[in-house]
Amino acid sequence: MDLFEYNRQQQMKKEAPLAARMRPDTLEEFVGQSHIIGKDKLLSRAIEADRLSSIVLYGPPGTGKTTLAKIIANTTKSAFEQLNATTAGMKEIKEVVDRAKMRIGMNGEKTILFIDEIHRFNKTQQDALLPHVEEGTVILVGATTENPYFEVNKALVSRSIIFQLMPLETEDIATLLRRAVKDEEKGFGYLKIDLPEESVLFLADRANGDARAALNALELAVLTTREDEQGVIAIPLAVAEECIQKRALQYEKDGDNHYDTISAFIKSMRGSDPDAALYYLAKMIYAGEDPKFIARRVVICASEDVGNADPHALQVAMAAAEAVQFVGMPEGRIPLAQAVTYVASAPKSNAAYMGVEKAMSDVRNIKIKSVPNHLKDAHYGGAKELGHGLTYKYAHDFPGHYVKQQYLPDELVGKIYYEPTENGVEKRIGEHLRRLREQGE
Repeated sequence: MDLFEYNRQQQMKKEAPLAARMRPDTLEEFVGQSHIIGKDKLLSRAIEADRLSSIVLYGPPGTGKTTLAKIIANTTKSAFEQLNATTAGMKEIKEVVDRAKMRIGMNGEKTILFIDEIHRFNKTQQDALLPHVEEGTVILVGATTENPYFEVNKALVSRSIIFQLMPLETEDIATLLRRAVKDEEKGFGYLKIDLPEESVLFLADRANGDARAALNALELAVLTTREDEQGVIAIPLAVAEECIQKRALQYEKDGDNHYDTISAFIKSMRGSDPDAALYYLAKMIYAGEDPKFIARRVVICASEDVGNADPHALQVAMAAAEAVQFVGMPEGRIPLAQAVTYVASAPKSNAAYMGVEKAMSDVRNIKIKSVPNHLKDAHYGGAKELGHGLTYKYAHDFPGHYVKQQYLPDELVGKIYYEPTENGVEKRIGEHLRRLREQGE
């Protein structure tokens, strides 16, 4: 590195956002994630002993993935290379690998390659890395906000240890905020800042486990608040509230939290818990989820999980879906809430859903020769000569508008797909079907 590049990097450090400046340099300074880097934990032992194998750090933003990579860089005696998957391509990968091979050839030095947002690499790029990780040319340290078991090459994952980072606890973030106010070198310790404990705890809580969000809010508060006559920058609760008005949610529309939230939402409706269902509905609305997507899930749940136990559930869900289209947001949350609470509170049955699944299985697996002759269409020319529809019995010509006759194909006679539950309206449906079946025996 030449003097110009060194000076440029030092200047960038000074001008970097507070969250970047406050990154700890050692494990002792690191806050949170004690389940993976606490005393005698595998990752902390590997870093301290400089015996790291390929790893993938997986967790939401602001939980310390990049910080851990920087600590590894400061600790290891190996060469440390860094790529960002959003900007790096095959050329950059090849250059890193070539340098790693040269180091091994010259003095046996290992190379640790940190790839931020590794899930952004496409399959070809990930495949290009694989042989070099497998051979030990580079030791991979990947960071991702997405589930690596879904988003990262399975072969790469199998050759790496996965460490999941969790959202930081409120007190962990509060510790970082207090440290930022006092640190004279990297933080705001050179200023006179009055940050009451209630402001600290508010920012820490609203950050929702994301240290970066809390530090960004603190920086905004400090830089936009004038000093008083004594040269003090006061950040009371009202100022803190202005600087982080909206709780930071770990929610990306194509990420794990999206799928986890919608899964919890559906399971809450299915489990007849309207309170939990409303919470997850509110979370999705707050995070900017497409209301049409939410409405579709409610409609599916109304049919799949409520079904004929309360046929009105599907009507309510469909009406809500149309209402959302008609009135738009934010008012659309009201019909959505009505539908969600109705579906969640309704009696449950998946009998219709399970019935069609069983029927679909038979369609796939059982060879059926033909529809029974008496059910075939008898209206086209020559149909009657073929015997189509001749013995069909018109149900409305019989008492109770019912007559026993074979409807299933010969190969499936006696098969029962729909088995009504004892819940809600379906109990009456089941009783009616039993009477019909007994009548025809």
